[in-house]
Amino acid sequence: MTLPTQEDLEPPKAVLTDYGGVLTTDIFVSFRAFSARVTGDPLTVERLLREDEDVSRALVAHERGLLPQAGFEERLAAALRALGADVQSDGLLAALSADIRPDEAMLAAVRRLHASGVPVALVSNALGDDLYRGVDLASLCAVAVISSQVGERKPSRRIYALACERLGVASEDCVMIDDLEQNLAGAARLGIRGLHHVESGQTVRSLEQLFPQAFG
Repeated sequence: MTLPTQEDLEPPKAVLTDYGGVLTTDIFVSFRAFSARVTGDPLTVERLLREDEDVSRALVAHERGLLPQAGFEERLAAALRALGADVQSDGLLAALSADIRPDEAMLAAVRRLHASGVPVALVSNALGDDLYRGVDLASLCAVAVISSQVGERKPSRRIYALACERLGVASEDCVMIDDLEQNLAGAARLGIRGLHHVESGQTVRSLEQLFPQAFG
């Protein structure tokens, strides 16, 4: 049996996109800058998020809307203080995110898709209570599926299924843009094609090829 190639597939009809790290600059660059300032090791925060059981559980609960920002900040600050860092919990997420900026090229591309009639959904794991403050979501997408609002987080299949349902499109007709490969793997379980975001120019070129009607 011959498997279909990328060229054999029907073009996608809709876009699901992550927010942090796709429509913004790399969030881990900001995390590492903060981590280096307070611990001397740029990877400390990432290790705690991945490997410290208490911090990892708090992150999952926060992203699912079960733990407020202050609760997550307290857990992360306690773990950092245990390693000798002089940090306060209040304002910790703001300090972590201080170097994150909008990615104007990606924002312009997604706005163009949305304005041209391509169904677009934001599918995002929330980090912080004010992550989307000041963001004109209506100019970017038809629906926003935020983990803390729906009680599901990537890479759970359910959050992608909710986005497809709310857009009114089949999962096989969607492409998901994300900077984390595990999130693309979760989407792939529903037949959603993945577009791994590494650099905005490359991603925009891919979108131009997939949706020429929006960029003509």
